[in-house]
Amino acid sequence: MIIGRYPATRLRRNRQASWVRDLCSENDLTPSDLIWPVFVREEETSPIITSMPGVERLTIDELVESAQQAADLGIPAIALFPTTPPHLRSHDGAEALNPDNLICRAVRALKSMDLNLGVITDVALDPYTDHGHDGIILDGQIDNEATIEILQQQAYVQAQAGADALAPSDMMDGRIASIRDYLDDHGHHNKLIISYAVKYASGFYGPFRTAVGVGTLGGLKDKKTYQMNPANSDEAMREIAQDIQEGADMIIIKPGMPYLDVIQRATTQFNIPTLAYQVSGEYAMIKAAAQNGWLDEDRVVLESLIAFKRAGAQGILTYFAFDIAKKLC
Repeated sequence: MIIGRYPATRLRRNRQASWVRDLCSENDLTPSDLIWPVFVREEETSPIITSMPGVERLTIDELVESAQQAADLGIPAIALFPTTPPHLRSHDGAEALNPDNLICRAVRALKSMDLNLGVITDVALDPYTDHGHDGIILDGQIDNEATIEILQQQAYVQAQAGADALAPSDMMDGRIASIRDYLDDHGHHNKLIISYAVKYASGFYGPFRTAVGVGTLGGLKDKKTYQMNPANSDEAMREIAQDIQEGADMIIIKPGMPYLDVIQRATTQFNIPTLAYQVSGEYAMIKAAAQNGWLDEDRVVLESLIAFKRAGAQGILTYFAFDIAKKLC
């Protein structure tokens, strides 16, 4: 027998209609939370990325058109990744320093439009090396200092082209301080550095590597000697603290969903804007399941993105950005 007013508190009352659910929502998702990663290609490069259905490599002309649409949707920033033609790749990634390379031309084209859209560029050598690694290989290992020397020049070339933010994703030690000093010494005090402070040696990057044209890695079989061990989160906090001290303006944690605990720790411990990256493998899994009728794509994507906000992320890099922004408007 139920005695008295059992249950005295009925939490379901605040869930009984959409208006009250919206009113009581602890986290919201809007287009302004999204950053759209885009792969840029030369005319002769195929647009098709078989492992990322719904995502295509864009020529600069296509990028310009899409960027206008993204800005109109309220997406605040776009992150660019080049698919460098094979004949321009080399052991030292020298094409990264070419002021007329694909990414620099794309940046100039976007900035000429005078959109209210931030342009973020990737500072790393993997799209430019013939071995697919993020740094210079010497004596069978990634040479930290030799890599940083090139990265600071790469950041400068991209800043000169007009990039609003430089995003080092290489995981070399000390590269944030080096890039910050180099930019400041060359008149780019106001350029943001958004550091991939926590980038795990993850199995979720496969479709991305295909998208930027990296096949089998050469020289070293994997990236475990410079990207983080997925077992570690204390180490991630040390990485973030170091990058903040060196001058990072924001940080990125990558991948996203498998590392929600790391995002939450970071946003609780550090007073710095923190971005989650819903990486290519996360995108591909959702797409594949949806195409097989196993998941409701829109519902699952929204649920996954709000999870990043719930963990504390101020923004999310996601390949779903464009499509989800249209649904949120």
